[in-house]
Amino acid sequence: MKKYINSQSPFLKRSCLALALMLVINYGSISAQDTTKVVLAADTTERPADGKSKPVKNTFGSVWVMDNQTVMVPIKGTLEMDIQHRFGTVENGKKDVFGLFAPSNIRLGMTYSPVNKLYVGAGLTKERMQADINAKYAIIQQTMDDKTPVSISYFVNMVVDARDKSFFRYAVHRLSYFNQLLIARKITERLSLQVAPSFSWFNNIEGYVDSKGNIQNKMQNGHLAISAMGRFKVTDQSAITLGYDQPLTQHPANNPHPNISFGFETTTSSHAFQVFMGNYYGIVPQSNNVFNQNDYRNGQFVIGFNISRLWNF
Repeated sequence: MKKYINSQSPFLKRSCLALALMLVINYGSISAQDTTKVVLAADTTERPADGKSKPVKNTFGSVWVMDNQTVMVPIKGTLEMDIQHRFGTVENGKKDVFGLFAPSNIRLGMTYSPVNKLYVGAGLTKERMQADINAKYAIIQQTMDDKTPVSISYFVNMVVDARDKSFFRYAVHRLSYFNQLLIARKITERLSLQVAPSFSWFNNIEGYVDSKGNIQNKMQNGHLAISAMGRFKVTDQSAITLGYDQPLTQHPANNPHPNISFGFETTTSSHAFQVFMGNYYGIVPQSNNVFNQNDYRNGQFVIGFNISRLWNF
């Protein structure tokens, strides 16, 4: 499989790589951390006994930041409901009220943490009538004494495309998969950064018949990508967010475009609300990474929002 770094924006690619480098090498002071009383996506580990390293709290305020997962995993016994909505692109302006009257996409999801460091969930997405099951596990967590400088979590899902059977030759063609390694660091009490390489796989992709009558794929089944994002708290309960998603795999045709996103987040002890703009219309991550054709250079941005509600049992 050939791989490439999309040449559309060298500046943005350099920024993405710089953000990843900062995440790994920045050992700024975190001695003032762990002061906030607002806990949404709580610690993924029990507080250790005195004398041992203590985990950093609240690297992010939610399991989501705009279009991407974060390293956060709610504590054991947490049930979470997510409502994620994407309007149409804003490029038509007042004709459709900047996409608000255009066809929209929505996902309803539920997750539960049966044990500390792990959650499992499921969701339904309007686009392509997708049904997903997913899980996330917190592998390691950043500590206040910097003995563990970063937090690392692993996210995986499996998606079933539930559209009419005329779209598929075999039932197995309905399936797609997504794997992502999430690496984050809380730089200061206000600033957190994350970089996350990912791999998507579709059992079935679009093809065409060439001049010799042979079926050729328009895209690869597998796709590599990388995302980078940051969150800066402006108050104890609100923050601004920035993100960039870069495709890495070269496809025979229909190469996806990168995603640039920016937004605002507010959280309480049991809620998170995020409103933002970006290029991704999809919500299921492999669909975004592989099929995104919205180009930021043409002003094809989408207004979106995420709402999360948590209950602890």
